[in-house]
Amino acid sequence: MRVEGVAVELGGRLVLDDVHLQVARGELVGLIGPNGAGKTTLLRSILGLVPTVAGRVLINGQPTRAGRNNVGYVPQRHEFAWDFPISVEDVVMSGRTGALGLFRRPKQADWAAVGDALDRVRMNDLRQRPVGELSGGQRQRVLVARALALQPSTLLLDEPFTGLDMPTQELLSELFMSLARDDRAVLMTTHDLASALYSCDRLALLNRTVVAAGRPDELTEAQVWMDCFGVGETSPLLRILELAR
Repeated sequence: MRVEGVAVELGGRLVLDDVHLQVARGELVGLIGPNGAGKTTLLRSILGLVPTVAGRVLINGQPTRAGRNNVGYVPQRHEFAWDFPISVEDVVMSGRTGALGLFRRPKQADWAAVGDALDRVRMNDLRQRPVGELSGGQRQRVLVARALALQPSTLLLDEPFTGLDMPTQELLSELFMSLARDDRAVLMTTHDLASALYSCDRLALLNRTVVAAGRPDELTEAQVWMDCFGVGETSPLLRILELAR
């Protein structure tokens, strides 16, 4: 996946400007930045849901709309209607709507893709359970399975750790690293800096544009973090980075 010089305007305000980013297959990249930095907007522009005023996005060398079925998207959990009376497997099947079309009935291959996705996130034993009865961590895994049901080459994760306890975060971190190792390009936005430093192959620091990018052990200069987050030399953020080294 390649983002080349992307700019986005919302409400007459430039929220992304000249963004360059590349995620290779087999790589988990963490997109880090303060609130309002444009992280979710960048994911939506990659999906083609938000129009760009400059630049382009390529998935497997194709413009984003042509490559849309190669992209799986895991939204933030609060964006899903968990009180809707639907089973786990039906939620996961909804991830194949783009491949099926709105009014086509799922075929055996579609149900096989759903089963494979549920196996991947260790949720097959709960496939008949109503989603309203799931825990927060189980709900997050269902959303990941829904994205995997499309069998994408690129996976976008929007704040997957929010509101989850530490054991569940660790389980998901291992899952995301494993998904990248399975020859996928994985891009994850997160505020959980400790998890990102541990699990991500590379980090991209975003605040309207990419301030810096590289392996966690390369992003050691305090100034790039201060520039991205707008903090001073005594910020707790810098102490977290020191502890992680």
